Amino acid sequence: MTQYSDHHGPEGLLIRGTIIVVPGRGETRDTYTRFARRLASDAYRVRVIDSPVLDAGDPDGSLTGLAERLADAIEGTASEDGVALPVVLVGADTGAAALAALLGRAGTVPAPEPDALVLAGLPGPSTESATGVDTWEDELEIRTSCPTHRGILTQDAGVRRGSLGDAVPNTVLTAAHESGTGVPTLLLAGDADPLADHEALAHAAKSLPRARLSVVHGAHHDVLNDLQHRSVAAEVVTFLEALRNDLRPLVTVRSSAW
Repeated sequence: MTQYSDHHGPEGLLIRGTIIVVPGRGETRDTYTRFARRLASDAYRVRVIDSPVLDAGDPDGSLTGLAERLADAIEGTASEDGVALPVVLVGADTGAAALAALLGRAGTVPAPEPDALVLAGLPGPSTESATGVDTWEDELEIRTSCPTHRGILTQDAGVRRGSLGDAVPNTVLTAAHESGTGVPTLLLAGDADPLADHEALAHAAKSLPRARLSVVHGAHHDVLNDLQHRSVAAEVVTFLEALRNDLRPLVTVRSSAW
């Protein structure tokens, strides 16, 4: 069985960059089909890999293994002209934590080194797992209010129910929130996400040399796939386009009544 799910842009358009998506706890590659297709429609080459397995007994080995998988995934997108740049890594939940921890470490960065990060739904260091989740409806309530996304999760036999109760290794979470990566980073969090620590996210954003923290009003933990997914995807595309322009915004508002 293939290790990746690939999404290509419209035929005839130049590829604007390569995006590798790393899912979180319990999710499958199919969880991100809608998100990946939307980015691909803007002429980005999108590849979704499997969620990382973070071994509390060997977190360094887990991150090293992820680095190897990322390098393979990136290189596998190359055409005759090579890998389309920029290369951007997008992580959700434990995918976000693993990417942040990985990019903050020396010697384990995937090659080619990514040009930017998008970290969505990064768990807080003190709220890394959901407690009191007794039913699938409880977990869905934490994840999303989007009926379409709820249906996708419910109908996907590969989704591991109860996974939000799995603790994330403290060493990975600490490394993620203390990451000193210098690559441009977009942090996305829902203000209705019970697993987010907004104070810790604000601190992380301020400590990074090139970071932007965007809070999505009404969004739950699965911020890339919640009811506001169109606006979130637009925020990601805006970041990608600014990245291609040396982080200079292409649109600024000079006057507005709202």
